[in-house]
Amino acid sequence: MARKAVTKAKATKTGPATKAAKPTIVKPIYVLNGPNLNLLGLREPEIYGSTSLSDIEKLVANHAKKQGVNVLCLQSNHEGDLVTWIQEARTMAAGLIINAAAYSHTSIAIHDALAMLDIPAVEVHISNVHKREEFRHYSYVSSVVSGVILGLGVKGYTLALDAILADLSK
Repeated sequence: MARKAVTKAKATKTGPATKAAKPTIVKPIYVLNGPNLNLLGLREPEIYGSTSLSDIEKLVANHAKKQGVNVLCLQSNHEGDLVTWIQEARTMAAGLIINAAAYSHTSIAIHDALAMLDIPAVEVHISNVHKREEFRHYSYVSSVVSGVILGLGVKGYTLALDAILADLSK
């Protein structure tokens, strides 16, 4: 069970007084990654590319820092860990990015935990699951999140962060 805080950025107001200030977001955005994503960069590079999970965490952390927010990146191969972190996010996070990987297509427990969230949540998949095996075409996660980003590679993580921040600034 990997658990690490990735950024320590402080939210600040920037720009001239006429510009709308970014909202101050004190709680981190959780970035949850499911089974086998710890092997990114090694696992099926023809599908997932050569970027490692550590590289993705750095990418998201740097993007978050530029936006004045913190992220907490977590990865587990265990369904229960993901459920626990989703439940924790209810009170500890401002938003949630989740790549539940194969659990997207199998886990009612993750669906139920996400359904209880009242924070913005975005599902991310590096590959376009609709161009893959039939069993990957349905996600239990999609119906209980704010949005879904798939098939755009690792850029999907930063797009998900931008979507959450836009939702929080409404």
